[in-house]
Parts: sequence; structure tokens; C-alpha cells
Amino acid sequence: MALTQRLDLRQTQSLVMTPQLQQAIKLLQLSNMELSDFIDREIEQNPLLERDESDRDGGDRELGERAAAANSEAPEPPGEDGPPPPMDTRTRDTVDLTTSDTMGSETPLDTDYENVYGDDRFSDGTEGSSDIYGAYGERGGRGSFEDDDSNLEATLSGAVSLRDHLIGQLNVDLPDGGDRLIGLALIDMVDEAGYLSADLVGLAEQLACGLDRIEAVLARVQRFDPSGIFARSLKECLAIQLRERNRLDPAMAALLDNLDLLAARNLAGLMKVCGVDAEDIADMVSEIRTLNPKPALAFDHSPAQLVTPDILMRPSPGGGWLIDLNPDTLPRVLVNQRYFARISTEVRSKAEKEYVSERFQSANWLVKSLHQRATTILKVAGEIVRQQDAFFIHGVSHLRPLILRDIAEAIGMHESTVSRVTTNKFIATPRGVFELKYFFTSAIQGADGQAAHSAEAVRHRIKTMIDQEPPTDVLSDDKIVEILRGEGIDIARRTVAKYREAMRIPSSVQRRRAKTSGM
Repeated sequence: MALTQRLDLRQTQSLVMTPQLQQAIKLLQLSNMELSDFIDREIEQNPLLERDESDRDGGDRELGERAAAANSEAPEPPGEDGPPPPMDTRTRDTVDLTTSDTMGSETPLDTDYENVYGDDRFSDGTEGSSDIYGAYGERGGRGSFEDDDSNLEATLSGAVSLRDHLIGQLNVDLPDGGDRLIGLALIDMVDEAGYLSADLVGLAEQLACGLDRIEAVLARVQRFDPSGIFARSLKECLAIQLRERNRLDPAMAALLDNLDLLAARNLAGLMKVCGVDAEDIADMVSEIRTLNPKPALAFDHSPAQLVTPDILMRPSPGGGWLIDLNPDTLPRVLVNQRYFARISTEVRSKAEKEYVSERFQSANWLVKSLHQRATTILKVAGEIVRQQDAFFIHGVSHLRPLILRDIAEAIGMHESTVSRVTTNKFIATPRGVFELKYFFTSAIQGADGQAAHSAEAVRHRIKTMIDQEPPTDVLSDDKIVEILRGEGIDIARRTVAKYREAMRIPSSVQRRRAKTSGM
């Protein structure tokens, strides 16, 4: 076959991901904190972008007043027998992502600051006269006790860390420099719970000292506060605390040697190994319960990061639910049209014109993408609320099985888009703050072969039955399966065991021992 050259014309279709489209897709899955960081970076790179913070406080107050008025007028949710209220989803006009043709009033760079900020700003009206009150007096200066900008909380000392707490005791109790060095090494090896997680032999080789000296220092630092610190095991941690209370007798030591029997609530075995009767075992177990198995948890606690919801949900005065985007997380980005018009007339070279045009198009696309992101989140959240309406009225027992495809088909979007929207997005509801992913649960087939039940609702039902079981009739996994099938839920025994273990609920044998012994 001869090789020849020829020209062919073919027509094909392909999807090209432009940078703008990739950016819009990326914005969908960002959380509110990640989105704020992204916008800050864009504002630094694009001189035509700016944040609009002018009306945020006023809009928030208006939103709070309207929400309070609506909540005071909202009717009580219907009872079990009442019909579910109709879904009422609306978008607020607080999605303020439009462009602006005004430029903020800023002081020009060539301002005569000596005239603007002269000494007469602190005077009482007489030119050239200065008044001490202007700086520290009753007229609201920096030294005024009525200064609204003062922050007394900023002067408070921070919480003492575990390391600082231990080092303070180390400097007092160990006068020898070598012992303090060993003590510092031991402090650095303490984990978050207060246990010593390192090997003493390796520490001895590292510090080039004898193992007996390290153990002697360890014995001294184990007397530090909090009690039980520097323990190498749970048994040693409890023993240190009992020794300080003068309660580490032979019977208690035998109990600590058999903590596995205590975990299994095997009272008969504990009485045998400890050589005591049931009353003494009960007293010993009560003493163990007063101890702290993780003595260091009271220190080094970082403040809990509160979740800021992206969507706010509240009852509608006319029934149903109202859904709004949280104005605190809603980015307010503007394109400065006046600045663009001014610099467009001053550019000269082709490269400058291309740069200004590209920045203007990028700014407009970002604003458009943010607006589309906001409306998409609101649309997805509204459909989730509509389909999980019974959950918000009656509770988790009425949570219905839901998958991403159900929402995607209902709102006419792709399943991957719904997945991105529900990632790291939270909604504040009358029942608490939930991640949007929480409402997507797998389905468990009904006993009739048609109705399906949410796995989360089934787990809640299992926990409720176990919490309400009497001590004389502890439910086994087989019994739970029988009860659930009587309620129309077709579930296997191994599934019940898996759900029970995931909720850290002991087996029926362990629960029976605990309830009969009162442990």
C-alpha cells in the first residue's frame, strides 16, 4: 500500500473546559472560609475588584428584625396526624453581587496631610490651641474610659498550657540541672491525654545517662499535678491517683491487674481475683469511676471552631419554610466601573490595553460565578428541604432515604454539581445545624418490598429501643430484628450488629450485666 498525503475535513464535537468554566466549578465546592480566602487573593491580583462592606451591618439588622418578627408570628408545627406544610422557598435580594459604577471616596495620594490633620483637630475651636482632652480626655480620645473601641478581652491572659504547667512544677521540685533536663525530655514525650508515649531505654541512650536515673526522675514527675500524669498505661494512671488517695490496697491492685474483667462487667470474676464480696466490689468500682483516665484533657484545649451556616432556614408565617442565604457568608464583590473607565482612557500601549481588558473580563466573570454559585446553593438546599420536610417536622425517625440523583433530577442539574454544592455547606434549621450531606442516606428495603427506610432513621430506632429496654428484658440483636420486621423494616441481624457497634452500644450480654449490677 502506497503512502500518500491528502487533506480531510472532519466535523467532531468536544467539550472544552475553559479557565472561566473551571473556576465556576471550583467555586461550587469551596466552603465559606475557603471562598473568602479565594476572593481575597483575587482582589489582590485584580485592581478592578473590591469588597462592598457599606450596607452589611444595616442589612443584617434588617434581616434579624424580619426573622424575629416572622418567628414570633410563625404557627406551631402540625402534629403527627396533620398534613405536612407546603414548601415555600424564596431567594433574598441580599445576593448583592452586581457591578458598581461608583468609586469609593478615598483620600488622594497628593493630599496635604499637614492641613488635613493639623493640631486644630484636638482644639476647642481656637486656632493653634491644643487641648489635652483631644488625646486622652472626655471627648472620646484614646485614653477615655468610655471609648467604644476599647477591647478589654484583649488584655486577658491566655490559658496555661500543659507544658507550661508541668515546667513550672519542674523548676520548683527538681533543683538539679541534670534532673531538670531529663524532666524536660519527659514533658516533651507526653501526649494529649497525659500518657508517656516514648521508650525510656531510647531516652537513656539519647541523653547518655543511666536508665535508673531516668526512672527516678519519672517517679518524681509522676507526683505532679494533674494526678495521673506521665503514666505509661491506663493501669499505671489509675494506680498513681489511687496511691495519692491512699486507696491502693492489695484488692484494688488486683482489680487494676484485671481491668478487662471490669470492662466486661464480670463481677463474679472480679470478686474471685480480688478476694472480696459484692459490696466491696461495688465500692471499688465506684472509686474507680471517680478517677480521671485522661488527666491532661483539661489543658491545651483549643477553642472550638463554630460552624457558620451557609443557609438559614425558618418557619414561614403562612406555613412551610423560608430559606435564605446567610449574609455573613455571602461575598459582596463589586466591579469598579468608574475606575475601569478612568484607566481605560489613560493606557497607551497594546499590552496595557490587553491587561486592563483581561482584568475587567475576569472581574465580571468572577461576580457572575459568585451569583450563580449562590443561586445554585439556594436551589439545591430548597429541594433538600422539600424532600426532607417530614424530618424537620417530626424528627430523625422520619428522615427519608435520599441520593444525589434524586435532587439532580428534581432541579435539572448534573449529579456531580449537586455533589459539589453539598460539600462543606451547612444549613441552620429549627432542629440544629446540619451539613447538607447529612440528608443523603442509603435506603433499607421495607418488609413489603416497596417502601424504603433511611439508614439513619433505622439507627435512631435501634438506639431508642435499646435506651428504653428494661433491665429484666434486654433486647438481643435477633429480637431487634424481629421488632423491626414487625414495623415493616427488612433488616439482617449482622446489619443491626454493625449499626449497634458503630454507635458504641455494648452487646446484650454486656448490657444485662451492667444493668443487673448497677454499673
